[in-house]
Amino acid sequence: MTSTYRFLFLAGALALTVTSACKKTFEPSTAKNEDDALKNEADVKSATIGTYAVLKNADYVRSIHFLTEYQGDNIAQAQTSSDALSNAYRYTHLVDMSHVNNVWRQSYGVVNAANKVIAFTPDGASAGMRQLKGENLYLRGMIYFNLVRIFGRPYPQGNGANEAVPLVLESTTTELPARNSVKEIYDQVVADLTKAAELLSEKKNNNFASKEVAQALLARVYLYMGNNAKAIEFANLVINSGRYNLLTGDSYKNYFRGTPEDNKETIFCIRHTKAENRDFSAIGSMYFSEGGQGQTGWGEIYASTEYMALLDQHPTDMRHAFISPYAASGVLSWPYTAPVADVRMNTRLNPNTPMYYINKYNYQEGLVNLSSPVYLRLAEMYLIRAEAYAKQGAGTAQLAIDDLNTLRQRAGLSGAGLHTLVSLAAAGKSVLDAVLEERRLELAFEGHRAYDQFRNNRTLERNYPGTHSLNNTPSTNIQQTILPSDNRVIYFIPNRERLVNPNLTQNP
Repeated sequence: MTSTYRFLFLAGALALTVTSACKKTFEPSTAKNEDDALKNEADVKSATIGTYAVLKNADYVRSIHFLTEYQGDNIAQAQTSSDALSNAYRYTHLVDMSHVNNVWRQSYGVVNAANKVIAFTPDGASAGMRQLKGENLYLRGMIYFNLVRIFGRPYPQGNGANEAVPLVLESTTTELPARNSVKEIYDQVVADLTKAAELLSEKKNNNFASKEVAQALLARVYLYMGNNAKAIEFANLVINSGRYNLLTGDSYKNYFRGTPEDNKETIFCIRHTKAENRDFSAIGSMYFSEGGQGQTGWGEIYASTEYMALLDQHPTDMRHAFISPYAASGVLSWPYTAPVADVRMNTRLNPNTPMYYINKYNYQEGLVNLSSPVYLRLAEMYLIRAEAYAKQGAGTAQLAIDDLNTLRQRAGLSGAGLHTLVSLAAAGKSVLDAVLEERRLELAFEGHRAYDQFRNNRTLERNYPGTHSLNNTPSTNIQQTILPSDNRVIYFIPNRERLVNPNLTQNP
């Protein structure tokens, strides 16, 4: 590893260990010596496959799930845990949290590997080489977007002026770089994804980057930046590409259970094969366990009673299929289609917590804990477009409602279950309220909810049983309120990195 990137890892003896681990992380088992690795297209392809592999390293995919999803209000942690996931859930962040350290280290391993391919490959190279360069540009853009969300404040706060993370590119020569601004990171993400979309020409399956994958992430990035016109433009490109379809009926209920490549709605996922089933170390093991806690998984994180109340407003909503209430007789038969009265209660908390298991990360290809986490899917493109339309004003409000109703109809709702401008006004809701509610229902447990609240300057309110209330007095007070301006909406820069690089300032 060159000195340019030494700041990313620990000094002294620890640095030797981590540097070795870094090489193993982003290089495939057949990789050559790093200095000689890239000589031809075969070498670049091998290196790129190794870079994709980092995404499914548990230190990345599992840790980043905890950091993003566990800050929301769709889940309830039902018992205390020594794992730092508890800190993410309870907003009791530490300067050295294991999952934060993991994501930082793995992220810059991807950046380092992608930089090498990007530097090696001229734009005028062969079509195969341009494709690989585009894939690495996408991967770098995706990683920086995830980093800026975790360590940098929402873009609308200060219009991107707050500090984020160091921007390390193929041209970077600074050994100990300081943090770049949120805006600078977003600008680089846009540049990477735009260039990727130009270079990507192969229509690979949803395990790999393609033009539409880059465009889909651009739609999300522009929405987070508040550029509604661009968000609509890129959402339209993906929706109208003809490559994807919304799943319906039983196919929708089984969304996360089939072979990922066969899923016509998924745009990009982090593919795990049967041989890569992580069992108790899988994301789904925290949400689900056949026969009760500790049997096939930990089963310690449930759907919150607040989320269930929203979902149960329409008992026929097919999204009940992603919830498995644990009843007195055991986990209820799948799929769950209506509220039940005998949900077992977890008695470790006061008040007790209903055990609503979540199964979005279980049963892929029949294996209880196998999952290929979905990062981008077509339903989100409709929701991005709907939110952007809602923010453009009254002239496009109906277009936003049309997009929402497209998703509500595919979820089995009709009649009073569909939105109209009149019904929303009667309920005292804005079109944006309806969009964010639909995002909460459709994208639940996929790492969006907290960001949807904070980037829209909305407070996150937890008023349901869970360990977030353990420090409350009296003990029956189950409320936790996180303002969008709260320091805790982002994580600390890992202190172990700041010990190596004094130019890294700390988040307050």
